[in-house]
Amino acid sequence: MNFDQLDHDMRIYETTHDHCVLPNIYMVARLDGRTFTRLTKEVHQFESPFDERFRDIMLDTVEHLMNCGFPVVYGYTQSDEISLLFQKSTDTFNRKERKFNSILAGEASAKFSLLLGAMGVFDCRICQLPTLDLVVDYFRWRQEDAHRNALNAHCYWVLRKQGQDVNKATQALVGLSVADKNELLFQNGINFNDLPAWQKRGSGIYWETFLKEGYNPIIQETVQTERHRLYRDMELKRNEDYAQFIVDFAH
Repeated sequence: MNFDQLDHDMRIYETTHDHCVLPNIYMVARLDGRTFTRLTKEVHQFESPFDERFRDIMLDTVEHLMNCGFPVVYGYTQSDEISLLFQKSTDTFNRKERKFNSILAGEASAKFSLLLGAMGVFDCRICQLPTLDLVVDYFRWRQEDAHRNALNAHCYWVLRKQGQDVNKATQALVGLSVADKNELLFQNGINFNDLPAWQKRGSGIYWETFLKEGYNPIIQETVQTERHRLYRDMELKRNEDYAQFIVDFAH
């Protein structure tokens, strides 16, 4: 058998089950750190419950993913996860799921590892969302998850710093209402409402347009041109305001 025939025959096994996302379906990539609890609490011992250096590494990783060849219109990160909203019309890699998943996971893992100076690994999966309402619901879901996790994390570490071990601190929070958890923090000098927004809501990254001044030697005049850059939003809105915020990117 010559090589061309062998190549043709074998590629069937590699590509037959390729799944391509249908046109006009919104695509969101969700990336999660693998065993990041151990990585951040035991191996590298970042500050608990939140660490600005870890936050910035995650933000740098998101920016890298928005600059590595995919048409990402909005990036969001909280804790050890990243969500990327793509242009609805994108035809990158013919919308093959395996290409998005493998490349984005590889790019995120490589960038994060270089920034950390040690190995960090991400997985990736594509969420296929047929309506704009579901896109909004997706990002509100992730933001509400950030809010819930922040409240629990602050309560847990208050108890740990008081000397309770992992099991006791975890059990102490079982069954507590949101009001009870807020009161626990308040009694220990923490007003949850006053905590940084990025801890409670996550952070967003998106493209903004700005004017850059330059000199045109042909007409010998100072001119202004439009440029695009990534902007880090550390004060994301909530509820219906955040919903409209997402709509504006998804269109």
